[in-house]
Amino acid sequence: MSLKLQLTEDMKAAMKAGDKHKLSVIRLIKAEIQRREVDERVELDDTAVIAVLDKMVKQRKDSISQYEAAQREDLAQIERDEVVVIDTYLPAKMGEAEIVAAIQAAVAETGAASAADMGKLMGALKPKLAGQADMGLVSKLVKAHFAG
Repeated sequence: MSLKLQLTEDMKAAMKAGDKHKLSVIRLIKAEIQRREVDERVELDDTAVIAVLDKMVKQRKDSISQYEAAQREDLAQIERDEVVVIDTYLPAKMGEAEIVAAIQAAVAETGAASAADMGKLMGALKPKLAGQADMGLVSKLVKAHFAG
């Protein structure tokens, strides 16, 4: 079942169950997917939907840090609750050891030998790890790999 179809089914279930919070978050997700499809005039596949979900989680995490800095715990909690619902549609996150193994495989595949090849290596890793790993952590681990 595609993610878009899963979202539609979960939206129907949330309506029937009266789960207003989950329903509102799913509607936000579907609206963002719809906006991207209209703007780009394409039908998003699961990979693109995962990218949308990743972006939504990143935006909410940024908002959480800003709300906490402003001592608005009530608003930060709303964002945290939204992240929990969005995370249910993302693939399981990879551990650091799995990311390091993927980096080593990509190094062997691309022949990247120095920090100058980091762009080529990240270009190979991004499609493989999209939605499964925090790309900031991947970048940090790639830098550490080249540092020694």
